Amino acid sequence: MAKAKGVRIVVTLECTECRSNTDKRSPGVSRYTSTKNRRNTTARLELKKFCTHCNRHTVHKEIK
Repeated sequence: MAKAKGVRIVVTLECTECRSNTDKRSPGVSRYTSTKNRRNTTARLELKKFCTHCNRHTVHKEIK
């Protein structure tokens, strides 16, 4: 029998400013992984994290 999917899922958070900012310290996009409860948090997750490419704290949004 197949096991049911759990409530907690792993999501990828990506820096929102790396795509449009050309004046970065290094090329690339900052990504983090985190978990969220899909029942309690149905909307996309947004967290302020440190971006190593922008060299400052920026908003990281959940991507698919």
